[in-house]
Amino acid sequence: MFSKMVTLQQALESVTDGIHLMYGGFGGFGTPPALIEGILQKGVQDLRLIGNDAGFPDTGIGRLITNGQVKSLVTSHIGSNPLAGAQMMEGKLDVTFFPQGILAEKIRAAGVGLPGILVDVGMGTIVEDGKQKVSFGGGTYLVEPAITADVGIVYAKRADTYGNLIFDKSARNINPLVAMACNITIAEVEEIVPVGELDPEMIVTPGIYVDYIVKSNEGESLWARM
Repeated sequence: MFSKMVTLQQALESVTDGIHLMYGGFGGFGTPPALIEGILQKGVQDLRLIGNDAGFPDTGIGRLITNGQVKSLVTSHIGSNPLAGAQMMEGKLDVTFFPQGILAEKIRAAGVGLPGILVDVGMGTIVEDGKQKVSFGGGTYLVEPAITADVGIVYAKRADTYGNLIFDKSARNINPLVAMACNITIAEVEEIVPVGELDPEMIVTPGIYVDYIVKSNEGESLWARM
């Protein structure tokens, strides 16, 4: 079985100006540090981010926001990153908010091939403006489209060379959903083993969803040699 292991540079060839980039993690934990460092050093601009939160100014996905590389953000909250809030208020960062559960379900829907989900949050408020409504089971709901991205970046504890992933504790939050929902999925992994060495009962994300694997500790040294 062929290996999906690549260098950081090879993995990030698909990360270019203006793409929709989805990321896993919560408050920085479970967000891939070497991939983010690589994106910082590559200098891509106008990224359209999709993820649970805005990280912190100097941690996680927040580093890209701090560095001015992000044009828009679809998220559930930005409270941990005051720079994201400042950029939003200044009109430099376009932020769209969804409740955390709805955002996660919109991503999951894309991953399993559903066009959208039905929600009742926001009914009777400005949230419903311009959105399609349907009647179902005696209630009226808003249609929320599934959400996908050009590239997804995730962080895993262990993987085999085919891309079967095991996540560590709370890193198993939105990472498995992101891995399913994107056109190209890049996994940064702490430990990579040959195919067959992982306990099948421990695998969370099957390798069929993963396109590229990067060893987590390669980031700084690889980019330093460019």
